[in-house]
Amino acid sequence: MAKTTIAFGTLLIMVGVIGFAMTGSAHPTALIPCWFGVLLALAGKLAKTEDAKRRMLWMHIAATIGLLGFLFPGFMAVKALVTAHGSPLARPEAVAEQGVMAVVCLVFVVLCVRSLIAARRARTT
Repeated sequence: MAKTTIAFGTLLIMVGVIGFAMTGSAHPTALIPCWFGVLLALAGKLAKTEDAKRRMLWMHIAATIGLLGFLFPGFMAVKALVTAHGSPLARPEAVAEQGVMAVVCLVFVVLCVRSLIAARRARTT
């Protein structure tokens, strides 16, 4: 799962860079997915260890980062869509980037939960 974490971190970094380029490199907040990606990649790198407790700790940290990466941008994207009431969005690039980040992080969290369930089942048998 550590390699998957690094891959999702890299994907979030790419989302941030692409979002920053879409805004004409004028809005540094478009780089927020990059920071989440760096944290995920770092947690994935630190989880590549033989020590099971340390690996478990870093993967739980990565799952928490992924959960926060889903909740906050997802909430902001839904809030922007609801307040628009069908009219054009004020910052459609930002809403798109928030939506993509939320989906990427949600997929990551689902994979983390599946891995956790599989690990617990393997430990009990």
